[in-house]
This record gives sequence, structure tokens and C-alpha cells, in this order.
Amino acid sequence: MDKLWGGRFEKDTAPLVERFTESVSFDRRLYREDIEGSIAHAEMLRECGLLTEAELIETRQGLQEIAAEIEGGAFTFDAAHEDVHLNIEAALIRRIGAAGQKLHTARSRNDQVACDLRLWTRRSIDRVDRLLWRVQKALVDRAEAFRDVIVPGLTHLQHAQPVLLAHGLLAYVEMMQRDRERLADCRRRANISPLGACALAGTSLPTDPASTASKLGFDGVFSNSIDAVGDRDFVLEFAFDLAVVMCHLSRLCEEWLLWSTSEFDFVDLDESFCTGSSIMPQKKNPDVLELIRGKAGRVMGHLSSLLILLKGLPPAYNRDMQEDKPAIFDAADQVTACLEVLAELIARATFKEANARRACERGHLDATALADYLVCRGLAFREAHHIVGGIVRVAAAQGVKLADLTLTELRAFSELIGEDVYHVLGTRNCVENYRSRGSSSPAEVERQLDHWREALKGV
Repeated sequence: MDKLWGGRFEKDTAPLVERFTESVSFDRRLYREDIEGSIAHAEMLRECGLLTEAELIETRQGLQEIAAEIEGGAFTFDAAHEDVHLNIEAALIRRIGAAGQKLHTARSRNDQVACDLRLWTRRSIDRVDRLLWRVQKALVDRAEAFRDVIVPGLTHLQHAQPVLLAHGLLAYVEMMQRDRERLADCRRRANISPLGACALAGTSLPTDPASTASKLGFDGVFSNSIDAVGDRDFVLEFAFDLAVVMCHLSRLCEEWLLWSTSEFDFVDLDESFCTGSSIMPQKKNPDVLELIRGKAGRVMGHLSSLLILLKGLPPAYNRDMQEDKPAIFDAADQVTACLEVLAELIARATFKEANARRACERGHLDATALADYLVCRGLAFREAHHIVGGIVRVAAAQGVKLADLTLTELRAFSELIGEDVYHVLGTRNCVENYRSRGSSSPAEVERQLDHWREALKGV
């Protein structure tokens, strides 16, 4: 097969080399972006007098027909043409002849692939952002539905203080909002057109890079042609953002996996999002949560591979960069799949208030509330902390709650303790008495819910 770049070569490319160097097996998914970019490039060439109007019409129509064939499954990609770009160009030349041979005027595959990848990244960011919104919405809906449920708040996986379940769910909404903000920032930097940089040095032909940038919805045009074709910072940044998203999803899954155990038994996952055991008839396995937790490592690994891929490359384009696509494509695929399934799993989950309430009776979750009570009566916090530690030791030895101790037993540790202490002790009292900004008080959680109901409208 004659190569589109074969003029300098006398020998055919070895079949082994063709198989080794091809990328069309994975970069064919850039066909939409490649055709969009090619149409914009052709329109710019016409504006600059490098294509006739008739050639532009032929080129645009030919590319649109190729796009339709690809989407209809009728197009055959050939590894002998190496990549998606040459496959589409070769098909265009076969279809329209001489006009198709002009399409690559003032363009290199170097700036072409950089453009395609930026367009793909922009589109992928928008998709991930929308899916993050869906997960946020599902969490807010669950928080509203179970707004009165109190669960043990844990630090070091030990009982710490009681919190509203809704407060805990909204913590993930906050994390995902930061994810969305990072993605928006990444999108801004990715949304710069490299078209016109050509191989690395620009071109001597009269072109208008600002025209193609405008047609493709880019915010601006490259400033340095070498950097334009060699820059993959936006890929690294997108990979990092995806890795952080998966970190947050994995943390949520870990908590819910704990909550789904017989020992916790706080959450009831819908059966349609669980699987069974091939040997144990009673099992209801939370495989979706476990797989998301596992896929987090896969996505994080792609970030590492991209950093290692790029760290030793000199400026401009190097063929090593071909390997950026399998990593970022799979990272985006895994994140979108995880977000899609997690949004539905969350929406169908219910929570077991009675079990959570019983769990709150263990571990003396109101100890900090008692220390704060003593502080309000003039005691230094460290002294109050020491006194309450002694009270907890007595209660633990007796196997009772702090509120079960008599006033006499409590006052043995401090005469500052009065009858009103029983308005402080106990899980519900603790929650009702929180008052600081962003705390787990019912009023603050309601304020947070109001904020997110409004913030997540109409996205």
C-alpha cells in the first residue's frame, strides 16, 4: 500500500513494523474530533485562498459522508494507514480525488492530533462534570430523605461524635464540587487551539489559526508552535483530576462497604446493584462498590504512566506520545462508568435508622459534649478533657452510658456539673447542641441542603 508520506522511501514498511506502530486500533475513537477539525481547517484554507469554493464543498461533503459511514459501522479502518488521521485522509482522497490531497496543506499530524485530543478532552470533561452532578444530586436526595438519621462519626475507625447522616453524605458533595471546579480549570487550559503550529515550526503559507480556533470553539490560539505540538499538560491535568475523582469515589465506597457489613448494617443496598455467591446462598455482595474501589487504582496508575511517559521527552512531538491515548482514554472510560453506576446505586440506597441509633449508644460519643459543658462553666479545656476521661473510664467499667451515671457520680469528678448536664448528654442532645458554622447541627445541615438544592438546579 502506498503511504501518504511514502515519497522519500523506496522500501515498503515491514508488516511487523506496521503492526507495532499502528494506533488506529485505539485512536479511531477520535474520528469525530478529527473530522470536525478537518472541516474547520478546510474552511480556513478557503478563506486564505488555498482551496477553491468547489474544493471546500467537496471536502466538507466527503468528510461528512465518512463520518456517517463510521457512525453506521460501514467504514473499515486499516492498520496499514497507521492512525485515524491517515485513514480518514486516505478515504477522502479515494472519494473526491485531487481536492482531498489539498486538505493537509499547512497542517501536520502533530498539530492535528494535538487538536483532536484537546477537542476530545473538552468533550470528556463535560461528560464527567455532568455525571459528577448526577452523583451529587443523588447524595443530596438521600440526605433529604434521611435527614433525621444520626450515625456514629468515626475517627481512626473508632466512635468519635454523633453526626447526622445527611451531614456525612453532604461531605462527599463538597468533595465532588471541588472535582468539578478542577475539571473546569483543566478545561480552560485545554481549550487552546494548536492548529497552525504544523510539525513544530509553523508554516510559510498564508493561514489564519484564529479562524480555525473560533470555528472549533477554542478560547484562544497557541503562542509557541514548538510547545503547541509537544504540550500534553492538559492530558496530565485531566488524568490527575480523574484520579482525584476516583479517590473520592473510593472513599465513599469504602465507607458504604463498612456500613453494609453485618457489624455496622447501616445501609441497605438495592438488590439489583448487588450480586450473590456461587457457593453461599445467603450472600448479598456489594460488588459494585468493591469494583469502583478497585478501579480507583487503575485510574491512578494511568496518571503515573503518563507522567513517566512525558518526563524524558525533548520539546515538540515525539512518537512516544502515541501512548498517551490508551491511558487517558481508559481513565476517562473507567471514571464515567463508575459515576454512572454509582449515581444509580446511591439513588436506590436506604438507611437503617434503628441500627444507627443503637450503634450511637456505644462508645460514649457524648464525651466531647460533656467537656464543652464544663468549659462553658469556666473550666480550662485541658482540665475538662481530663475530668471527662475519668468519667468515661468509670462508665466503661460499669458498661453504661454517660447519661446513665447519677448526678452524684458525675459530681464526684467536678462540682461544676449540675442537673442540666442531662440536657447535654445523649446522642440527640449532642446533635441538637452543635452550633458552629458547617457543623452537624440540624439547622446547619438544613442550610447546607438549601444551598445544594439551589446550586445543583438546572445543571
